[in-house]
Amino acid sequence: MDITHYMSLRYTIELYPLDDEDGGGWIAEIPDLKGCCADGETPEEAIKNLDEAKRIWLETAIRRGISIPLPTPKKIGEF
Repeated sequence: MDITHYMSLRYTIELYPLDDEDGGGWIAEIPDLKGCCADGETPEEAIKNLDEAKRIWLETAIRRGISIPLPTPKKIGEF
């Protein structure tokens, strides 16, 4: 499968505020794609930056022949 397919999949995103000691702002990550994360001044910026990090993560995995996990199915009641 190509990167377009994987970019269209709905991976769960986790979003956390960063402590002031860590520079403040927010960090967004995709737990299913180990190490795929990005930060930003606002939650929206962190998520926008995560989209580019996801693309780079996927391109690297495809180039190296690394298996790309599919999104973990959501449990009943999760959004």
